[in-house]
Amino acid sequence: MGQHLNSIAERAAGVATDLPVDPLAFQWHPEVWVLVAFLAAAYVYMVRVIGPGAVAKGQPVVSRANTISFVLAMLVLWVASDWPIHDISEEYLYSAHMLQHMMLSYFLPPLALMATPTWLARILLGDGGLYRVVKWFTMPVIAAVLFNGVVMFIHIPLIVNESVANGPMHYGIHILVVSASLLMWMPVCGPLPEFRIGVAGAMIYLFLQSVVPTVPAAWLTFADDVVYKAYDKPLRLWGISAVDDQQLAGAVMKVAGGLYLWGIVIFLFFTKFAARHSESYDFKRGSKISAVDAVGNEQTALTTEDVERQFAKSVPQTDAG
Repeated sequence: MGQHLNSIAERAAGVATDLPVDPLAFQWHPEVWVLVAFLAAAYVYMVRVIGPGAVAKGQPVVSRANTISFVLAMLVLWVASDWPIHDISEEYLYSAHMLQHMMLSYFLPPLALMATPTWLARILLGDGGLYRVVKWFTMPVIAAVLFNGVVMFIHIPLIVNESVANGPMHYGIHILVVSASLLMWMPVCGPLPEFRIGVAGAMIYLFLQSVVPTVPAAWLTFADDVVYKAYDKPLRLWGISAVDDQQLAGAVMKVAGGLYLWGIVIFLFFTKFAARHSESYDFKRGSKISAVDAVGNEQTALTTEDVERQFAKSVPQTDAG
């Protein structure tokens, strides 16, 4: 961390003295590599050592989907927290800062939850106080309010400006963002069935999550002056002005974030409801059609014997005259 702060100071001195500065110069972040390595080792240990005794004999410890999700989660964590995204977001562009937070709140948490098998989640949470606390915080209303409260908090100018100059605070905000996001995503794709909500509820829940970020996104997009003074620096990366940078950040937050959540809502609709409807009313050759659908809304199919029986019961009428 000290090496990183010294690098920032050296760059600032270089700007002041008109020395050549390379904004994209590689910066080493050993804490990120240590964190990713620790999480990977812990996951492998739990799966290889604890897992076989936690599942029924003959049952797989983890699924292929769990493994793929974990690999992707670690990749997202590494890319979002290491060079160059972290350095650009901390020293030059607030739009990169917004992209970084999107990766840590929209991509990393659902992947981490889908990587966690149910038995592992129950071991980590237990059945005591921690379990009850997490269950309360993952109630949809509580989780939504907490997550969106964090979103509003991290866009306060004082917080943003201070975190840019304070490395530990910056990483602390990342921990806060990831923690709140894990709670928010738990009702949608969490490993514990009792924490999840139905498909229809998840669709409404995710749609509402895209509403609150509209407020800071609109504020950034339509502001005429620089909102975050920490990003108003003489050295402009790729020639992007500070105002254009914050407008781009607002677009990333609203458009990209909204489209991402809406895309999940559409996916849930077509995979759960539309697919089920198409299977129920597929009358193509070779498809299985139930007797009820074949004859209409009758409970039983009408046969020739039924028709003949009704004709036999009928009595022909005779002319009175």
